[in-house]
Amino acid sequence: MTTYDADGITLERVREYVWEIPREGDMRVPARVLASEELLDEISEDKTLQQLKNATHLPGVQEHAVCMPDGHQGYGFPVGGVAGIDAEDGCISPGAIGYDLNCGVRMMTTPLTYDDVRGREAELVDTLFANVPAGLGGGGVYEGSKADVEEILERGVEWALAEGFALPSDLDHCEDEGRRTDADPSRVSRKAKDRGKNQVGSLGSGNHFLEVQRVTDVYRDDVAREFGLEADRIVVLVHCGSRGLGHQVCTDYLREIEQTHAGMLDRLPDRELAAAPAGSQLAEDYYGAMCAAINFAWVNRQLVMHRAREVIAKLFDLDTGEMELLYDVAHNIGKKEVHRIEGEERELYVHRKGATRAFPAGRPELPAAYRDVGQPVIIPGSMGAGSYVLRGGENSMDVSFGSTAHGAGRLMSRTQAKQEFWGGDVRDDLRDHQQVYVKAESGATVAEEAPGVYKDVDEVVRVSDALGIGDRVARTFPVCNIKG
Repeated sequence: MTTYDADGITLERVREYVWEIPREGDMRVPARVLASEELLDEISEDKTLQQLKNATHLPGVQEHAVCMPDGHQGYGFPVGGVAGIDAEDGCISPGAIGYDLNCGVRMMTTPLTYDDVRGREAELVDTLFANVPAGLGGGGVYEGSKADVEEILERGVEWALAEGFALPSDLDHCEDEGRRTDADPSRVSRKAKDRGKNQVGSLGSGNHFLEVQRVTDVYRDDVAREFGLEADRIVVLVHCGSRGLGHQVCTDYLREIEQTHAGMLDRLPDRELAAAPAGSQLAEDYYGAMCAAINFAWVNRQLVMHRAREVIAKLFDLDTGEMELLYDVAHNIGKKEVHRIEGEERELYVHRKGATRAFPAGRPELPAAYRDVGQPVIIPGSMGAGSYVLRGGENSMDVSFGSTAHGAGRLMSRTQAKQEFWGGDVRDDLRDHQQVYVKAESGATVAEEAPGVYKDVDEVVRVSDALGIGDRVARTFPVCNIKG
């Protein structure tokens, strides 16, 4: 197959797993989808391709807008979308980064094996659920003062270390060492800060979770050793973001950008792509506020992990220092990065929305622990399909602005999921047939996150590995899962 037709949009096959929507009309660059035909069939079922095509109209967009293998329809810009936009002559678009700023994942290794927890799954899931705050609204591991929130926004995980919620090695194993130095807390509204004040260290709701997993497969022994992974090892995966604070930051700036830069908005095919011109005061303000929200999200995940460390240490008679952070990586983020464009290095605003940075070995941005092996990449799947640990692939800088997928990607909406599945049945089936123990605030949440709601994570990762943008290192499978 050399072309693929999807509801009036024709994609041309560039090479295996790379499909291009050619430039036409007001498109500034082509658009590319990284997918097998099986995944492309699913991606084309909603508005993902149109949204990707719309993104090519953003001023300053470079080379091509890209959709990862797990892509699906989002707010204005597809989830799984990546765009590199000139940081001098282009723009920055909150809708192309997302509402849940620095939604991301972190994985913690433990000295436990599957045999150590087998038979104690119910006790483990109940204890974690009782001790890790989850669900809508307030309530976190730590309820901070206004001064605490300011410091969290400014210092990120450095604050958590100073307050006794982190080990020094946690900073060494976090993207940007857990702190965006461009953060400007003064650009975050009081309403946003108030929303975040009592949510520090909480999962929230929706697809956010804490999951205890076991390593089932190792594909690259040498890399797995560097990551501290081996078959049957127990690990803990945390998935959450910046909670109400990040959502409010996005809301605040989208409204202000729509009003202040209406002229640019009128030239875009979708109002949800509202953008501030690079160099404008509003672009600088949003970037500072976004980086502050990124710091908040890193602290949020750090405190969730800290609480999980305490619970597991007590249950299994361990020292908390025996459980190490493997890596924390964002997948809703906009960052100034230097990339080679047409033979020249240029600073870009790289917008990743539901996409994970996947830098290969040798990049100076990587922590020293992983600079020689490549960046760890964590790809969550569903509760019934497992997850993957990858490392940044050698081709990622040329193919996808140093990015790969962020998960399995949804196949159906939350509304449809609740019509198709019953939460209690999903929970019982996972326990009885796959020995996966799930506990949530409501049955509706379990239904919305049923395994059948998601694409095939194995296929998503296979394509990533084949393209050389994210190399398979290990596969994990759930033992127990808690969610809001």
